[in-house]
Amino acid sequence: MAKDKRELQKKKEDYMKSMLLDKFADVFGSNEGAKVYFAPGRVNLIGEHTDYNGGHVFPCALTVGTYAVARKRKDRELHFYSVNFEYLGVKMSSLDKLVYAKEAGWTNYPKGVIWALKGKGFEIENGMDILIYGNIPNGSGLSSSASLEVLTGFVCKDLFGLEVSLTELALIGQYSENHYNGVNCGIMDQFASAMGKKDNAILLDCSTLSYKHVPLNLGEYTLILANTCKKHALGASAYNKRREEVSEGLIRMNSILGTDKDNLCDFTEDDYLKAEASMEADKIRDRVKHVIYENQRVKKAVEVLESGDLFAFGEILREGHASLRDLYEVTGFELDTMFDVACQTEGCIGSRMTGGGFGGCTINIVKKSAVENFIETVGNAYKSKTGITPAFYVCDIGDGAREIKM
Repeated sequence: MAKDKRELQKKKEDYMKSMLLDKFADVFGSNEGAKVYFAPGRVNLIGEHTDYNGGHVFPCALTVGTYAVARKRKDRELHFYSVNFEYLGVKMSSLDKLVYAKEAGWTNYPKGVIWALKGKGFEIENGMDILIYGNIPNGSGLSSSASLEVLTGFVCKDLFGLEVSLTELALIGQYSENHYNGVNCGIMDQFASAMGKKDNAILLDCSTLSYKHVPLNLGEYTLILANTCKKHALGASAYNKRREEVSEGLIRMNSILGTDKDNLCDFTEDDYLKAEASMEADKIRDRVKHVIYENQRVKKAVEVLESGDLFAFGEILREGHASLRDLYEVTGFELDTMFDVACQTEGCIGSRMTGGGFGGCTINIVKKSAVENFIETVGNAYKSKTGITPAFYVCDIGDGAREIKM
């Protein structure tokens, strides 16, 4: 079965490479000298909004993501084309004009990475022709922006022979999103896209970037993403508001406990309980509690998963969703509805929202023999309550950023 899946995935990649090379030739006149690359989207199993608090996360890379066909030009012009937005045609920029512009749209993401690479001293003297195609569902919260950022970094690394590691490419992608596109994201999304490993999740300490790959041995169960099809509208304002709240929470915790810790996730659950009575009962306290307890949930989740206790893992996922709903307040009606109906459906032993929130997907652990019934039952119940037709994806866990070769 595993061999058959690998062969099927290879055939899909060969077909995609051939199709995209043909499209590149149509757009740019020929595909001579062009190479094909891929960087995956990610799903986070547990550990939400802990990454920018110096905590642990547990994501895995998917087999859906973003493809690029790219080659160097002889001048300094950047020519971008998206198969997903063909009506926009070729969007042009230059290595000498790497300035954020709202009208540049999606090209601000690759431009931002090139800007960050040049700012850190890497030499990119030639422009490029770059064709992009993504098969991450729009608004799903599976991090298409991080996938595109890591992909751009990998393209530059390969075409220009840059001495930069995959970990550094993840950091550069994060830096560009923070400082060029204005979203204060953590490191998890870019790291998972760069460092993914087939059939493994990644236990990542976001404060040190130490990590280990953990095999996902789900046995007779599988992962299903349930897309609420409510656009993942995180946006800079909502995300940055949470960043402000946890920053205030860190100040409070240090003040109450007389400590000087750098991150909220440096505190334990016992630390929180000592400080709780002295903290004002407001949103800041709720945010602090979620972050500290969620960090501990990641560690517990890996322990029970490695011991083979999938039911305990599923329970931890449910606890995580409740905390994101009640304390961090990033779920919303659609995500909560999807979670509620999934938890009531036979064959599902765990569910929670995944990603930044305010739309997007839930991740669900479902018995393989119950997949068809789960999709039908949850889909019908969700639509009847929200009026929205959802989408479902059985997850395949794939490798990180790479060149695709025949």
